[in-house]
Amino acid sequence: MLSADTPTNASSRARVLVVEDDEHIRDLVLLHLKLEGLAATGAVDGTEALRLARSEPYDLVVLDIMLPGLDGVTVCRAIRRDAENGDVPILMLTARREEADKVLGLESGADDYLTKPFGIRELIARVRALLRRRSARLERANHAAPVSAGGLTVDPSRRMARLVDRDIELTAHEFDLLYVLAGNRGIVFSREALVQRVWGSETHITTRSVDTLVKRLRKKIEDDGADPRMILTVWGAGYKFADA
Repeated sequence: MLSADTPTNASSRARVLVVEDDEHIRDLVLLHLKLEGLAATGAVDGTEALRLARSEPYDLVVLDIMLPGLDGVTVCRAIRRDAENGDVPILMLTARREEADKVLGLESGADDYLTKPFGIRELIARVRALLRRRSARLERANHAAPVSAGGLTVDPSRRMARLVDRDIELTAHEFDLLYVLAGNRGIVFSREALVQRVWGSETHITTRSVDTLVKRLRKKIEDDGADPRMILTVWGAGYKFADA
């Protein structure tokens, strides 16, 4: 019988891909995810992970950085480029505690990270939070109107962003950040406010991740990321979308 704090019905049917070469860790994670009522599948390396991610839809990927063959960062970037699971939440596992390694994971498109060794309760809490945020994001998208600004169109119901005559491939968080800023032109958002808007209250993400996300987004929509005309930095305050 599932416990009272088991995820909602929507998340209890969620499909999770666990990519971990350590058999003990992989089996432990799979066991506890299944006890949560989730449909969990394991992969032993990056090549197998990509094969599965390109052939089946998933609601969450738990991805170790240190993998034989293709490493986790390469796998994460490849998943983000693919249409099948391009916006799936990715929880990255890392044995290294240095902030640079965590930032690298986030820059590659991960949504959250967990440092080894980790407690299984913390892992499950992160999984639940990511699945809840995914469910909430999809629900909001069904009721949100498209916005247009400066030749840019962002349509949340279709998860589509278009700049003049070309589609822009965005991760889920890149899309959410762009929608928040473009939908509130001229309004300055602090980094803390953007963490709440994009990642939600149940997050371990720091405000530095906002800068990383803005940097990635500028590369995709600005002619010159070093001299942006749409997503502007307001020094000492945060970010805003250009007024006109």
